[in-house]
Amino acid sequence: MSQPILLTVDDDPAVSRSVARDLRKRYGKDYRIIRADSGADALEALREIKLRGDAVAAILADYRMPQMDGIVFLEKAMDLFPNARRALLTAYADTDAAIQAINVVDVDHYLLKPWDPPEEKLYPVIDALVETWRAVGERPVDEIKLIGHRYSSPSFHLRDFLARNAVPYRWYSVDDDEGRRILDAADAAPQDIPVLVTPDGTVLRQPSGPELADAVGLSTRPAQEFYDLIVIGGGPAGLGAAVYGASEGLRTVIVERKATGGQAGTSSRIENYLGFPDGVSGAQLTDRARRQALKFGAEVLTARDVVGLEARGSARVVLFGDGTEISAHSVVLASGVNYRALEAPGVAELAGRGVYYGSAATEAPECKGEHVYIVGGANSAGQAAVFFSKHAADVTILVRGQSLEASMSHYLIEQIAAIGNIHVRTRTTVVEAHGDDHLEQLTLCENGGATETVPTGHLFIFIGAAPRTDWLGTEIQRDDHGFVRTGPDLLTDGGPPPGWPLDRDPHYLESSIPGVFVAGDVRAASVKRVASAVGEGAMAVTLVHRYLEEQ
Repeated sequence: MSQPILLTVDDDPAVSRSVARDLRKRYGKDYRIIRADSGADALEALREIKLRGDAVAAILADYRMPQMDGIVFLEKAMDLFPNARRALLTAYADTDAAIQAINVVDVDHYLLKPWDPPEEKLYPVIDALVETWRAVGERPVDEIKLIGHRYSSPSFHLRDFLARNAVPYRWYSVDDDEGRRILDAADAAPQDIPVLVTPDGTVLRQPSGPELADAVGLSTRPAQEFYDLIVIGGGPAGLGAAVYGASEGLRTVIVERKATGGQAGTSSRIENYLGFPDGVSGAQLTDRARRQALKFGAEVLTARDVVGLEARGSARVVLFGDGTEISAHSVVLASGVNYRALEAPGVAELAGRGVYYGSAATEAPECKGEHVYIVGGANSAGQAAVFFSKHAADVTILVRGQSLEASMSHYLIEQIAAIGNIHVRTRTTVVEAHGDDHLEQLTLCENGGATETVPTGHLFIFIGAAPRTDWLGTEIQRDDHGFVRTGPDLLTDGGPPPGWPLDRDPHYLESSIPGVFVAGDVRAASVKRVASAVGEGAMAVTLVHRYLEEQ
């Protein structure tokens, strides 16, 4: 954490140097002394300090400066650092103006020039300024700063991206004074949000995923052009493949579109995973797996959108949306699934503005005292209900079916039944979402009959599983729902699939392209559990070794 700053501004170079010299003599050990020769220069310095997240303890400004006098400057400085203490340097003839500044502009002190000896005339005043500033308790902010609007979908997606990638940041609403101050310092306007400011003062306006990832230090570019194994997807299956691949000496890279962890990474609590009797959050579990993969030497590329997969001779080539590509001997496809979209009027328009897919844990503080609705009857919906019950006044689970028993684990049903502010409404669907700039009401339909409109600002959706495989070419066989067929499911009349180039049948997790294996939820007929996904990722690496031995 950098030292707090004492800033002095005077258009007379000799006076400016003299003030800075005396300040350094007494306060240089604990404070950083910065001087400027004009009000404009000082404001520019303050803007940079604001963007870097450093603290200003006190500002000393000369009263008689051209273009911008000391009082005008201190007024503008207050907009950036309202807690910084302020003093005006004046000549004897300007004491009336100094007193007016104390009464009108909230200046703390004025200092008469010259101030010799400083031990008697300067230091007691500065001591009082910094003592008052320390009592106020302002601290530097070293985190990334994100300025946006609560009901802005792009702002939500950036917050979600940073949170899921475990990037520390501080959120500022554009409606709050501090958020507006940071926007002013960044020379940005409300229409530029979301705005991100890095610790070194770099300003990003409405950044794209790759821009954001680069700015916060996430890896987006491969270190090599050719690998032994490319893993597409950073959920449990992909992380399992990366850990076993890298630990067994394969040059391994994970390519992830958003954040490692996948859907499992958004789970508030996983209690049926082997080895965690007290449960573990999805974020904790997948973060451990990511660090484990990195420890063994795997690379992790984030915010990279895969748009194609090709076989070129013995190489398997992965194509990115920006036109670049990487190649490997083998690929494990572990891209998982997305939650299916809720088809009802108003839902799409309010996505990210009160309507969310997945648990969206960054929204938990906003749910305090509110009534939250959750759509879905599987474990992910139940885990979210338990999580939000600790924040919201009431949580209602909306289930299309007759009960939870058909789709949710027994232990989770018992937990929900024991929590007083969770309610379950069966045979109930959302037929419309209402709101202008954010969700305000839902229209529900029970048993296909009469409708009911309820007030709420939060709807979390956990329905179905839609594999994101539309980018795959026709060479990769999929079932009618888009899940990738592997191994025995590819056989036709007891023989290999059409166009299969090898003398053997496909291995158990192998796709219709030799050397491309599939693990986890994206695979047809897979078991939709975290443990099975990890197991398939490990099994895929065993089959990769077998495939490489054949080459």
